[in-house]
Amino acid sequence: MCAAVKRTSCTPLAPPWWTGTAYRAEGEALHFLHLPATTSIAENSPPKTSIHKFAVNLSASLAPVLPRFPLIINSSPLTEAFKVNTLSGTDFEVVTTGKEQLDFEIGPNIFDLQIYVKDDMGITDLQVLTVQVTDVNEPPQFPGSLAKGLNFYITEGENPGFIYQFEAFDPEDTSRNIPLSYFLVSPINSFNLSANGTLFSTTKFDFEAGFNSYHLTVEVRDSHGLRASTDLLVTIVNINDERPYFTSPKRVYKIPEELSVGTIVANITAEDPDDKSFAYFLLYSITTVNSYFRINQLTGTIQVAGRLDREASGLRQNPTISLEVLVKDRPSGGQENRMQISFIVEDINDHPATCSQYSFSVLVPENTAKGKLVLDLRKFCFDEDLEVPNNKFNFTEPSGVGSSGRFSQDPAGSGKIMLIGDLDYENASNLAAGNQYTIIIQVQDIAPPYYRNNIYIYIITSPQNEFPLVFESPTYLFEVSELNPARTHIGQVQAMDKDFPQSQVWYSIATGGADLQYPSVFWINPQTGELQLVTPVDYETIPVYVLKIQATNGEDKSLVTVTVNVLEKNDEKPICTPHTSFMAIPVDLKVGTNIQNFKLTCTDLDSSPSSFRYTIGPGNINSHFTFSPNAGSNVSHLLLATRFDYIDGLDKIWDYKLLVYITDDNMLSGRKKAEALVETGTVTLNIRVIPHPTTIVTTTPKPRITYQVLRENIYSSSAWYVPFIVTLGSMLLLSLLGYMTVVLAKAICRYCKTRKHTKTLVKKGVIKNTKREVVVETIQMNTIFDGEAIDPVTGAVYEFNSQTGARKWKEPSSQMAGWKESST
Repeated sequence: MCAAVKRTSCTPLAPPWWTGTAYRAEGEALHFLHLPATTSIAENSPPKTSIHKFAVNLSASLAPVLPRFPLIINSSPLTEAFKVNTLSGTDFEVVTTGKEQLDFEIGPNIFDLQIYVKDDMGITDLQVLTVQVTDVNEPPQFPGSLAKGLNFYITEGENPGFIYQFEAFDPEDTSRNIPLSYFLVSPINSFNLSANGTLFSTTKFDFEAGFNSYHLTVEVRDSHGLRASTDLLVTIVNINDERPYFTSPKRVYKIPEELSVGTIVANITAEDPDDKSFAYFLLYSITTVNSYFRINQLTGTIQVAGRLDREASGLRQNPTISLEVLVKDRPSGGQENRMQISFIVEDINDHPATCSQYSFSVLVPENTAKGKLVLDLRKFCFDEDLEVPNNKFNFTEPSGVGSSGRFSQDPAGSGKIMLIGDLDYENASNLAAGNQYTIIIQVQDIAPPYYRNNIYIYIITSPQNEFPLVFESPTYLFEVSELNPARTHIGQVQAMDKDFPQSQVWYSIATGGADLQYPSVFWINPQTGELQLVTPVDYETIPVYVLKIQATNGEDKSLVTVTVNVLEKNDEKPICTPHTSFMAIPVDLKVGTNIQNFKLTCTDLDSSPSSFRYTIGPGNINSHFTFSPNAGSNVSHLLLATRFDYIDGLDKIWDYKLLVYITDDNMLSGRKKAEALVETGTVTLNIRVIPHPTTIVTTTPKPRITYQVLRENIYSSSAWYVPFIVTLGSMLLLSLLGYMTVVLAKAICRYCKTRKHTKTLVKKGVIKNTKREVVVETIQMNTIFDGEAIDPVTGAVYEFNSQTGARKWKEPSSQMAGWKESST
């Protein structure tokens, strides 16, 4: 070996190399110690088994030199079963790696390992280590993965029988002819192993009834008693052959109403006998259709899904909700089970006492007796809760303005409001309270949380008709002058009663107060009772009126007699007929003669016939005319008092218009006139003096005068109604212009003027050479009379012309007839 590394000598280094200082002899080089060499190792040695130790001799140098790590650079045959480990700086050993099995029976059995080393100086050495694999008597072995153990799976419910065939081998028996024996180290009744290695099951396995897995140790032995073993884990495979069952013992749950949505009310649990450890594989559902609950399909918790109102129609009659819960061990095609559960919804006090109204207005008569029931609140209030005490309530004591001492609750808390005080409307203390009382009462639950509501009661005292309606006086006497105009205040009546408040009294005339001309002579103010005239009264017609005045206040009626005396007044003018007259008398009429037998007849409603006095006013020139008698009678005649004297020139007019005054103040009548009032009537007389044909009008020579009388039909100025009618006709003409134009045209066609014969009075012995002078008086006659009326004084009917005012009597009186005679 020294020659192999070309050393000059094989003397060890001195001093030793392990001292830390290397002294190399002259001519020495790096080389292995104890190599080359031959060694052996038993087959199947475990990894890191030491095979051979060697050292490295360093080269000589002034400085220490360390070898680099020795390496196995080659092996024959090739193998990775060996490697070099360092023991110290220069000591090393060869060990097994375990990467390859050193099996004598398989081979190779000899390995030549080339070990190489090199130091820092670049000096190298290479030696060979021969490793001999020696044969060892090995125990039997299980092949492959069987040696590490096996896992077997047996489905539950399978029939007993063959499970597995074990086959081991003996490494020493290359021919495989040496028999091996198999044993179960710990026999289990459910399994049996034959000597040739056949494993059998002896029972039918139930996953839910027994063990879920079995641990078996199988041992094999050779003829030398060497043995080997392997482990078997037999797992019973669970199949879905069992129905799940419910483990929650509770079937009936009592829950309060009005739980919020999502509240957990039950926790349904179940187990699957097939696999109790995997409960989350179970699925839960509710098969009953309902709107109250839902279930978590994975956990089985039941939650509130809808409102639980015990008072609602669905739960009012039957508060029990029955559900069917289904549990399944797989979504489809699995085993399932069902269970009935019930929820009893219990009533809670979730409703306050409720009233159909919370404000009451009660009208109580003032004369209501004490102890009278005013209002029973129980009839208006209720509680929707169904069970006691949740549906029970009461009422607090009443309070409020003016109610103290007048109202109470009897019995307490009953809601029955009783009258305990006085409500008399005429009582001053009640009047101070306004006869209106406010009661405040609370309706409240008797169970927590004691809901309450306010109730307001307004009690109004209604007045009663306790006293009759009475006039202040049992009778009334009033006086009114017949001269008083309409709307004159006569007097006032007044009625009242002692009831409070005072009601409005209305007055009316029940009977009386009428005459032939007016249905209502009096008017009474319906609110004040003031009596007034509607039209003036007339003593001469009705001197006394007896009225029945009625008073009413809506409840009572009362009548009183009212006497109205009409005070007599001289308010009537004398009315005489004829009211106007036309007369003609001869100039030589004898004094004292009743002119044309003219008679004036007068009447006065409030004066006696003896009270008349006759006076001729303007127009009685030279006092030619007088009345006889001139006083003390209602009939008087017109007489010629003095003669006419035209010859001497004393009289100059021929036509007299007399205005006659008739008064009712004749003191000779012996009658005392009321308040010395005098009324005067008037009559108009037209008198024409007719000269005698032989009468000489004048003594001095005068021109001859011819009198031509033309008569004109005129109307009297006292005919006041003529212009009124003319005005009315004019208004009608304006509104009906077209129609009146035609009428007017016809009237013009028929219009004509008439002239009557004119007589000329000529003085006897006419003086010659005297110029004749003619005096003409014309009276126009209009023969068109388109209207008809009644004279208010005489009552005679006359016709009139609506345009000119001319009129004529339709049936002429005797005076008119005499006038016509004299005029002709």
